[in-house]
Amino acid sequence: MSHSYSSNRVHVIFSTKERRPSIDDDFQPKVWAYMAGIAHNQGFEAIIIGGVRDHAHALLVLPPTIPLAKAVQFLKGSSSKWINETQGDFAWQEGYGAFSVSASQTSEVVRYIANQRAS
Repeated sequence: MSHSYSSNRVHVIFSTKERRPSIDDDFQPKVWAYMAGIAHNQGFEAIIIGGVRDHAHALLVLPPTIPLAKAVQFLKGSSSKWINETQGDFAWQEGYGAFSVSASQTSEVVRYIANQRAS
C-alpha cells in the first residue's frame, strides 16, 4: 500500500506542578498559542489548546509517525522552558491524561476546552 491514512485525535490534559495556580489569566492566551506553535513546528496539529491557572487541555491530531508520549514531551518540555524564561519558576507535573476522540465528537471537545474558564 503506497498511502496511509490515520485520524489520531487525542484530548490531552496535564497539570502544573502540585496543581499550583501558576499560569496567570492574562498570560494563558500566550501560553496556549506558544504550545500550538510547538505542535506545528514538531509536525503535529493542535486543534485547540486551553485551560486554567493549574492545568492545560489540548486536542491534538497526531500523524502515525509521532507517538503520543513524544508529542506531550514536546509540548510540556518546550513550554515549561519558555514559561521559566519569561515568567520565572514554573513546572508541569509529571504525567498526563490522554483520551482518543472520534471525528464526530471533535466539535464537542473543542467546545469543552474553549469553555474551561467558565467551568
